[in-house]
Amino acid sequence: MNTTNLTVSPLAGALITEHFSIGQHGLEIGGLAVGDLVRQFGSPLYLYDGATLRRRYRALAAALEGFADVYFSIKANPNPHLAAIFVEEGAGLEIASGAEYLLARRAGCTPRRILFAGPGKGEAEIDLVLRQGVGEIHLEGFDEIEAIGRKVSAMGLKQDVSLRINPGRQAQGGAMRMGGKASAFGIDEELMPEAVEALKRFPGLRLKGIHLFAGTQILDAGILLEQWRYGLELAARLAELADCPLGSIDLGGGLGIPYHSGEATLDLEAIRTGLPQLRAMKAANPRLATAEMLVEPGRWLIGPAGIYVSALRSVKMSRGQRFLIADGGMHHHLAASGNLGQVIKRDYPIVAPLHLDQPVIDNTSFVGPLCTPLDTLGRQTALPELKTGDLLAVLQSGAYGLSASPVGFLSHPMPAEVLVENSLARLIRPAGTFDAPLVNMSEIPRSWSHAAQ
Repeated sequence: MNTTNLTVSPLAGALITEHFSIGQHGLEIGGLAVGDLVRQFGSPLYLYDGATLRRRYRALAAALEGFADVYFSIKANPNPHLAAIFVEEGAGLEIASGAEYLLARRAGCTPRRILFAGPGKGEAEIDLVLRQGVGEIHLEGFDEIEAIGRKVSAMGLKQDVSLRINPGRQAQGGAMRMGGKASAFGIDEELMPEAVEALKRFPGLRLKGIHLFAGTQILDAGILLEQWRYGLELAARLAELADCPLGSIDLGGGLGIPYHSGEATLDLEAIRTGLPQLRAMKAANPRLATAEMLVEPGRWLIGPAGIYVSALRSVKMSRGQRFLIADGGMHHHLAASGNLGQVIKRDYPIVAPLHLDQPVIDNTSFVGPLCTPLDTLGRQTALPELKTGDLLAVLQSGAYGLSASPVGFLSHPMPAEVLVENSLARLIRPAGTFDAPLVNMSEIPRSWSHAAQ
């Protein structure tokens, strides 16, 4: 079997060629056959390629060299074994909860390389990161300024903070807008003067910088560069209001990957070409010149490295429609079902990893074992003739997969997660019940208690 004989979609073919390989027994990840890995670890199964993680981090870091540092947004995939690869490569980590803080530390990230963002931070979470140490806390509202300011004062600490700013309509773009409208995220840019004044009431809060996150799943380099340019403008306004230089400018994430036919791949070379103008803009402002720039992608770094594999339990026809019923579905991969914020439900790239060169049948429905029509991963997918026990693989599954899914629905077992690197497969999360998280939440009170002693 070789790439010239593939009968998969153009997008699936391009992804296989770029990130994986094809051997005598079909699709391979990290040099190991997917079928062999399923026999070893069971089905359903998440597989991740460590070499792809490293390659994508290095490519992005090289494109941004001299402009911005790369932080991995751990919400995209909170498995600490995967985050550890990015830490080894030099990345910081961006978190949005106390449990993610523990995961970041388990991944080997030092506190100073952790950023704590997200609305509605709990008092216990704030206490945890303050006592154990954190690089920056991104303040998302006036209540947070007040609560964290009082906590820091009571603890006698000095803490670096950044203001997350909800930008105006000038910074729109991406599949899901995070700014430019009324939002639970950040402080509206027109309220920056009031936010600066509120910060001044708490000398323990050191204003280090600004955080901007205007949109997500951006595939157009021009939109991304324009958002970054506007972020620099907002940073200059904040520095002027605060009458001090900024130490960091967090331009957020939002770098997208193609999930559907016809979607483009984000052009890193176009980003690289557009950076000199932004560098000059930053260097020309004395209050921004020495600030650390950073971006915090999640999906772009890890999405293409992951595959979700499930095995067929039944093949049936219903009024002329072919249904492939598998042992995995939306309870493990909600995003692939189109039920994680998508307005129009479209199929992810799906392949039969053992039959990549076989003739396909159009208009096939790939569904899971749940008692709901929402449990549909493929609606009009072209797949070969398959039988019970054959495998299906959803590509682009490294981000917002297992942890973003309703794993408790119908109480099916959790799939295992396996990291493949240097032709070795390592179990990084065993299969089990849906209530077996990566972080034992009982660790959190012990951590607080230990830190307070």
